[in-house]
Amino acid sequence: MSNQGTETRGFQSEVKQLLHLMIHSLYSNKEIFLRELISNASDAADKLRFKALENPNLYAGDGELGVKIWVNKDASTLTIADNGIGMTRDEVIENLGTIAKSGTKAFLESIGSDQAKDSQLIGQFGVGFYSAFIVADNVTVVTRAATAKEDEAVMWQSAGEGEYTISDAHKSSRGTEITLHLKDDEKEFLDDWRLRSIISKYSDHISLPVEIQTIEEESKEIKWEKVNKAQALWTRSKADISDDEYKAFYEHLSHDYNEPLIWSHNRVEGKQEYTSLLYIPSKAPWDMWNRDHKHGLKLYVQRVFIMDDAEQFMPNYLRFVKGLIDSNDLPLNVSREILQDSKVTQNLRNACSKRVLQMLEKLAKEDKEKYQQFWTEFGLVLKEGTGEDFANKEIIAKLLRFASTHNDSDAQTVALEEYINRMSEGQEKIYYITADSYQAAKYSPHLELFRKKGIEVLLLSDRIDEWMMSNLTEFSGKAFQSVSKSDESIEKLADQETDEQKQAEKELEPFVSRVKTVLGDKVKDVKLTHRLTDTPAIVTTKEGEMTTQMAKLFAAAGQKAPEVKYTFELNPVHPLVKKAADTQDDVDFKDWVELLLDQALLAEKGALNDPSKFIKNVNKLLMK
Repeated sequence: MSNQGTETRGFQSEVKQLLHLMIHSLYSNKEIFLRELISNASDAADKLRFKALENPNLYAGDGELGVKIWVNKDASTLTIADNGIGMTRDEVIENLGTIAKSGTKAFLESIGSDQAKDSQLIGQFGVGFYSAFIVADNVTVVTRAATAKEDEAVMWQSAGEGEYTISDAHKSSRGTEITLHLKDDEKEFLDDWRLRSIISKYSDHISLPVEIQTIEEESKEIKWEKVNKAQALWTRSKADISDDEYKAFYEHLSHDYNEPLIWSHNRVEGKQEYTSLLYIPSKAPWDMWNRDHKHGLKLYVQRVFIMDDAEQFMPNYLRFVKGLIDSNDLPLNVSREILQDSKVTQNLRNACSKRVLQMLEKLAKEDKEKYQQFWTEFGLVLKEGTGEDFANKEIIAKLLRFASTHNDSDAQTVALEEYINRMSEGQEKIYYITADSYQAAKYSPHLELFRKKGIEVLLLSDRIDEWMMSNLTEFSGKAFQSVSKSDESIEKLADQETDEQKQAEKELEPFVSRVKTVLGDKVKDVKLTHRLTDTPAIVTTKEGEMTTQMAKLFAAAGQKAPEVKYTFELNPVHPLVKKAADTQDDVDFKDWVELLLDQALLAEKGALNDPSKFIKNVNKLLMK
């Protein structure tokens, strides 16, 4: 590795924006800088432990892994040093000059300067290092990679104003040393007691010792004093861990500064031995729908950190879960490829999934308000589980929440168990409708019969809902039934014909044949229906046929969906249907029939293939 001299480089524009945000918006919570820098030091130690599994020589000669902190009151500097993995010149440029996450720029522009939100999001980028500039007007980093020689260290310096210098340096030991030149009004961070209180508050649970330098007044002897407990939190007994410690550990683990909603800490012994500590966040991360959103648990094997974001232990629909798993049954040199096919992995994944679902079930029973908060943030993701996790489909269905005609609100609060308890006498099925929006579902003509009969209908308007319902066939022995499909149970509800109605239907038989002739293969069938009160006509599909919403899903995914062929159902007692039936002129009759079909299609699909033709038709008939 040859020395490359000194160069000055500009920060990537996202870093400039982030630095501006750090320096100007996060002033109210400035002590977080120390937590972030200690957290980074802990990660550097974890990475060294992992690399040393293959190359034990990396540990050579630099003592026990740990973090050391000291101040120089005369120079107004605070230094945080670790003897972890260290960085090469290229890694320094990559880690301290750029933010690699896609979507960062758009995100930074969108958050403005909402202080509370900003401070919660710092660590989600993995850029907590820049929080040093909240308290420092100059930062110097000297780092030496574990694989480098003493004269191959690197020095990075910046005043946080748009550029940094990088130069060759000499460092006798591996690791990273960060020196903050504190601003004039930040001298409180030179105070020993202040630093100790921050370390105890935020970094007590970190598994490597954090030591502060003390100097004996008389003898001037330098001593190091450990400030934190320095025992991996998940290895301690649950009874000895306070809620505050669990919350602080969650912050360290997830870089999310909202408190977790709920957590579960379990040690399992027997055939398989492992410890899991799983958290459910209270807020969804900003990039949860990004394709490169990292998810999964931290994996430890016998307390040695192995990898971040090990998604093999958590199904995709539980990608919001944070936490770790520490296994005694996996080899220390385990790789992602080995994890993919391992029987141990499969068992751990099943156990973790079950544990999370049980946590949610408990939350839903014991704290409806908190569960509702969870559903608002993560309900859409949980819905994916109906098609992904066949083994747990029943418990996932229990956790689903819906808007329904029972409440006059678009809030998804209705559980399927509540729906079943309210079912009308003789009601055989759970009725639902899918639509583009809550309003479109609520005011759909398909609901007229159900309103009249006082039967509750679930109103589904999220894009994923149609796909979800294709995977949910029944709950507690009751089948699901879409009200936009023709079905015997719906016919039975509507079918209370009087002799008068039967007579009217008989008289309209020639009219139905005439409509069939006019429409030809535009529709699958034409029939009369008694399920409507205020609407002249609707279109329906049959069980097993492509639905409107499913066709829209195909289109949104850029795939060609088969054309939906509808049954055209007419309300025999509606004045417009009677008007059409009485029309003798063939051209006028065709206009009336097409108008009624287009109205029904518009209500069903929310759009028409040829809206201008529909408008012309309406205007023409209005003129008459």
